Amino acid sequence: MTDQTPTALPADADWWRRAAIYQVYIRSFADGDGDGTGDIAGLRSRLQYLAHLGIDAIWINPWYPSPLADGGYDVSDYRDIHPAYGTLDEAKQLITEAHAVGLRIILDIVPNHTSDQHAWFQQALAASPGSPERDRFIFRDGKGEDGSQPPNDWHAAFGGPTWTRTEDGQWYLHLFAPEQPDLNWDNQEVRAEFESVLRFWFDLGVDGFRIDVAHGMVKDPALPDLGLTEFSVLTGEGQPDHPHWDRDGLHDIFRSWRAIADSYPDPRVFVAEAHVRPHRMPEYLRPDQLHTAFNFDFLKCPLDAGKLREVIDRSITSLAAVGAPATWVLSNHDETRHVTRYGRADTGVQALFRDRPIPTDLALGTRRARAAALLMLSLPGGAYVYQGEELGLYEVEDIPEELLQDPIWERSGHTLRGRDGCRVPLPWTGDTPPFGFSTSVLATPWLPQPKDWKSYTAEANQADRTSMLQLYRSALRLRRTNPNLRGEDFRWLDSPADTLLFERGNGVLCAVNLSAEPILLPAGAGPLLASGPLSEDGGLLPPDTTVLLQRN
Repeated sequence: MTDQTPTALPADADWWRRAAIYQVYIRSFADGDGDGTGDIAGLRSRLQYLAHLGIDAIWINPWYPSPLADGGYDVSDYRDIHPAYGTLDEAKQLITEAHAVGLRIILDIVPNHTSDQHAWFQQALAASPGSPERDRFIFRDGKGEDGSQPPNDWHAAFGGPTWTRTEDGQWYLHLFAPEQPDLNWDNQEVRAEFESVLRFWFDLGVDGFRIDVAHGMVKDPALPDLGLTEFSVLTGEGQPDHPHWDRDGLHDIFRSWRAIADSYPDPRVFVAEAHVRPHRMPEYLRPDQLHTAFNFDFLKCPLDAGKLREVIDRSITSLAAVGAPATWVLSNHDETRHVTRYGRADTGVQALFRDRPIPTDLALGTRRARAAALLMLSLPGGAYVYQGEELGLYEVEDIPEELLQDPIWERSGHTLRGRDGCRVPLPWTGDTPPFGFSTSVLATPWLPQPKDWKSYTAEANQADRTSMLQLYRSALRLRRTNPNLRGEDFRWLDSPADTLLFERGNGVLCAVNLSAEPILLPAGAGPLLASGPLSEDGGLLPPDTTVLLQRN
């Protein structure tokens, strides 16, 4: 292990307990070489923007070499950079430059599966059944006299079967696309390889990892049938001993990973993408395992005061039992942007890959998104901001079918549009596409941008002191500088139906009105920041509005 790269970062071993982390979907963040695809050069050029936003760290979606069958979550080399995004030297420069402006770097690691182009899988295909090369993955003989039936009845997350037959007649498992063969985590070589990958990036100064499909790496070696007619829900709900979700064997893996992270002078951190039942989440966040996990309960929760209170309570109390902080998130690269969700009759997350748009009121959705953002950034623990939400971007639901790239589109037989609508490249400046996304005005972004995004650019947001960007900057600044918001103190206070009211620290109140009528604000407190205009006399909180207050 090498010493940590010298940086300008403050020595704060617990930074992750309250960090605001910005998710960069690198393909769509900023294009630095004019080819229409985001890259490291583009990200480096926008580091000052991110530092000024007020976040603490950047989580970068996979930037490794990949055929991009699933947007980079099909990795062919875990120790290098996809040529479209740059070079390993550029990655090192990014880490150094980010640290110099006070930003930490979190990478994505994809341990459940590789790309079918990964050297290991190519070796497995060339090897014989029962070979060490095949034991790194999950190969099995098929059922039936000639082995022509899949080994079991599992279904893949992106549609279709979860088994593909090889030329020699065996089958290999892939919980996602056929281009993403699942690794065998009972194989010690697999475990050693990923421990080496962690050290490789930690030695370069990376501050942590987001673990993709953290709840799916271990399978029941018996591979029993599930008895379902379609893909089982990500949590394994209703199946107490699910054969491929949330198995107890995961925790030994994460204990070994935590030991590696803790071996560095400035401990590195992990955040789990673990779609598990709420009562199971603390198992992943014990002091000897992972640091934090994404709060999908909060992301998927409808904008309903009672349901939000229940999720917030459960998140804080259940994780406190193992000494872990809660995290909060409204959008990511897999879900419909919350401006669009909140403008619908049902404000919760709908079917992830629906086949047609649901009518939405963007003005209403934007007002509610502002309220939800200020609520999220007022809660104790960590928070995640998905690129573009600070600009008020909505889901692009009319991408021409011939331009859709999510594998779900093909795997579903062109019936489900997939996740491309939340991955459209960001608008930075100007009145016409590519809106400053690319260094070349002639570049065609890899997904098309709506023409009306001219009013959503970072430049347009900057010019409007009431914009979504200014709200995020103000909320993040308060979160960082107000001592009452930096701790973990949290108390509910009584409030009218369909509202939320809580206190942070000593005297900072957060009031959220999700009712249909204005409500009286607490007496003896003045506003610090509101998600929208208050009444002229400042005594009423309008519907779909959040306000932070300081007791007099």
